[in-house]
Amino acid sequence: MKIEHFALQVADPIAVARWYVVHLGMTIQRGSNKPPYAHFLADDGGQMLIELYFNDQFDVPDQSLVPPAHFHLAFASEDIEQDRTRLIEAGAKEEGPINTQPNGDLVCFLRDPWGLTLQLVSRVEKLLA
Repeated sequence: MKIEHFALQVADPIAVARWYVVHLGMTIQRGSNKPPYAHFLADDGGQMLIELYFNDQFDVPDQSLVPPAHFHLAFASEDIEQDRTRLIEAGAKEEGPINTQPNGDLVCFLRDPWGLTLQLVSRVEKLLA
């Protein structure tokens, strides 16, 4: 089986979707202006979807309290220093420096403006073709 999407309960799916489109290069595959405001976003390769929604019957998790190692949404970056700087200028918050892994991969963590941890990764060898 192939994963279709990964879903996240967020307080303002429309604003989060807009930020992800403008700053992370995602595209809205399906969106709604009616509750639960579900937005399905595709990565720039059309290989992965995330769903952002708000269901008022449930709490919105405070992602700012979740350690980056426990949960993060990772994005491949061709220029991690430039992308990190650009995202910080767009409202992301630093969550540590760029680190070089033993195999040579470059990684860093940021928080989107709503507290969700984003990882930027520049891999020596891509994980998927």
